[in-house]
This record gives sequence, structure tokens and C-alpha cells, in this order.
Amino acid sequence: LELSRRGSLFITRPTLFGYTAKRADLVAMANELFDVVISGKVKIEVNQTYALKDAAQAQIDLAERKTTGSTILLP
Repeated sequence: LELSRRGSLFITRPTLFGYTAKRADLVAMANELFDVVISGKVKIEVNQTYALKDAAQAQIDLAERKTTGSTILLP
């Protein structure tokens, strides 16, 4: 209630498109990122994996906050 008395509040969240207006820029940045990952300079930690057939359960677990970090669906 105290916050509502202070006026209109809002939350902003940056998106990728705020930094890359052109598709060519996006592709170039993605290629740079993939090069860094492939080189091993950045390690992507996967905390849990689900078979694609279990996508519904993955969604439930995400919604119920039973996961942490990256979650990957595998074919």
C-alpha cells in the first residue's frame, strides 16, 4: 500500500533488440558468443535435462520453481 501512494510504479527489463537493431548485428554478436563458448572460455552449465516427450513435465517443474539454472529439452 505504501508503494501505491507514491505514484505509478513500473518495472523495465532490457531485451536483446534494445542493443541490436539490425539482423546482421544480431548474427555477428551471436557468432562471437558461439566462438567464445566453443573455445571453452565460457562454460555453459546445464542443471537439468528433459526428453522432448517430457516437455510438459519440464514446464510444470519450471512453473513450480523446481529447477535452477539452465534447463534443456533433448530430442
